[in-house]
Amino acid sequence: MAGNSRRQGAVRKPGSKKGARVGTGGHGRQALEARGPTPKAEDRPYHPAAKRKAASDRDAAKSGRGGGQGRSQGRSSAKAHEYVGGRNSVVEALRADIPVSTVYLSHRIDSDDRTREILREVTARSLPLLEVSKAELDRFTDGGVHQGVVIQVPAYSYAEPEALLDLATGNGHTPLIVALDGITDPRNLGAALRSAGAFGVDGVVVPQRRAAGVTASAWKVSAGAAARVPVARATNLVRALEMYKQAGCFVVGLDGDGPTEIGDLELAGDPLVLVLGSEGKGLGRLVRETCDLIVSIPIAAATESLNAGTAIGIALYEVARKRRDAASA
Repeated sequence: MAGNSRRQGAVRKPGSKKGARVGTGGHGRQALEARGPTPKAEDRPYHPAAKRKAASDRDAAKSGRGGGQGRSQGRSSAKAHEYVGGRNSVVEALRADIPVSTVYLSHRIDSDDRTREILREVTARSLPLLEVSKAELDRFTDGGVHQGVVIQVPAYSYAEPEALLDLATGNGHTPLIVALDGITDPRNLGAALRSAGAFGVDGVVVPQRRAAGVTASAWKVSAGAAARVPVARATNLVRALEMYKQAGCFVVGLDGDGPTEIGDLELAGDPLVLVLGSEGKGLGRLVRETCDLIVSIPIAAATESLNAGTAIGIALYEVARKRRDAASA
């Protein structure tokens, strides 16, 4: 047929000894069988993706984060710890016996009193010490100031709100708990933890959502208190406060427009939960309605405000003073 002849002529190669063959007729089936799925790019030895993965595994092994792991394992391990950088911060952390997993020092770091103290503590506590590049330290701290030294601390293990009451009961003293409502800056959380540690607070409660957690910044500002003062996360802060009230605690909110000054608080000697709101918004409506009493800190200028760490420190000092006076009376 003319149509067939044109078709064959269209596919015949010039100089070919064999004529064109339409289809394989099953001749190529055997070559396609038993080869399995195409390997991933990173599993092919000569593919650029495989070389990048091998380089990443080598870097992970050098930095002490476990080489040879898959990518999903690498991501999960990154969530298991925090990094704190800066010579003063590291010295304070080591002095406060914060649990340190690894100490990282930059190549050719300048020696001073702080670095010598760090090395003494590392030797005394037999802590793992790794010498890494500045680029690695920059990556650990997300480009923050580290001054050639970084420590790795484990991710914080949060308590349950009920456990704070059990802790107070076990210590044999009147419960004193701090609750933070809407504190989103981890530095304010760290300052609150530092004040809580100074005045014998049994624990701090924070909401699980839309609130600061115990991150590296909180570890740094707390100056070791994060290792001593338990922090509980509440799924619902209002329900946690109601639970404390049912257990016999008085819930006292701290706000600038409170009708009672903190120095006149008559409930200081009772089981107490002090609730502090954010610097901008103050206490949330439902949290405020849950409080038994709202107290304030008198300040000279009505237009000024105190940050969370300062406010909770003043309030806790007044409570501690009243409890001390009551005990000595």
